[in-house]
Amino acid sequence: MTDGPEEDREPRTAWSSLGDFIRSQRELANLSMRQLAEIAKISNPYLSQVERGLYKPSADVLKQIANALHLSAETMYTQAGLLDSNAEQDNHHGVEHAIKLDPRLTVDQKEALIRIYRSFAGGGSGG
Repeated sequence: MTDGPEEDREPRTAWSSLGDFIRSQRELANLSMRQLAEIAKISNPYLSQVERGLYKPSADVLKQIANALHLSAETMYTQAGLLDSNAEQDNHHGVEHAIKLDPRLTVDQKEALIRIYRSFAGGGSGG
């Protein structure tokens, strides 16, 4: 893949990690790719390409995916490298949000931590 200039390599890595983030959030929400695509009003093949880091989604598409995953658009833009991470930190969304964003945790670990947190915080009505 040497068609483009050297600077094209960094965004590919960023889009790949964005795709990994979207996939992990989709799995955390217990949604199939088809379900997420339908909720976000995008095509299933398009979502598949985004998750694999093959396609650079527009800000509108990122917002639609964020809404479908019950995340803020700012979170998705930060993951995509469109916003500084400091901007996201200024926009505090709580413990569950931090758990969902932690790349060191598996989907199962995130689900377990959120369940435990909700049981302690009394927020058992989450969805």
